[in-house]
Amino acid sequence: MQTIQSSFSDLLHLFFPHICAGCGTDTLDQEQMLCLHCLNNLPSTNFFDQPNNPVEQVFYGRIPVENAAAGYFFTKDSLLQNLIIQLKYRGNKAIGFYLGRLLGNYLNDSSRFTNVDALVPLPLNPRREKKRGYNQATALCNGILAVWNKPVIDKNVIRKVYTETQTHKGRISRWENMDGIFAVKNPAELENKHILLIDDVVTTGATLEACGSEILKINGTTLSIATLAYTI
Repeated sequence: MQTIQSSFSDLLHLFFPHICAGCGTDTLDQEQMLCLHCLNNLPSTNFFDQPNNPVEQVFYGRIPVENAAAGYFFTKDSLLQNLIIQLKYRGNKAIGFYLGRLLGNYLNDSSRFTNVDALVPLPLNPRREKKRGYNQATALCNGILAVWNKPVIDKNVIRKVYTETQTHKGRISRWENMDGIFAVKNPAELENKHILLIDDVVTTGATLEACGSEILKINGTTLSIATLAYTI
């Protein structure tokens, strides 16, 4: 029976090769998205067990954050940038789930995030989410959930206003662009909970700050932040 299953898997692989999303090599099992070479080349930050790490410092004096961390360093023209482009602009939702699993392993291994009650993906405006087909932060959350048993609260925190991309904006213009665009539909669902806000990349932190500020208006909430990447 195992021989038949192996032969069938080999046949599927022949006609539908499962290739590495990073380098394109055709050497992967079906559940993997990156080859070992690319996986080892992702630049880990080691922030999850490091108090006062650079991600936490982004929010100093801005909003009270219990803990914050990012899994990897983000640089231009890097493997990670290529993967995030696939996730956000080329419809590769599966890479979001896979990268979310990697992020979930960091969270699961860290003692600093154990008291988190629920994950909240940073929301997209419905217009952008419809165009993209999914929210990349939700894809990450679903991957995290596969390895770290924390509930995902989706669609409660919403983005009310469509905004242009933040990529080329400075910190002040990013904050002005974010002012008043987030809301919580059902505050009671988040009351007295430690919320972990999830996004793909943190740069200036303006978007996460604006969303986190709305969450912190709810009675008894505390906030932590985790992102896939930190821009250096």
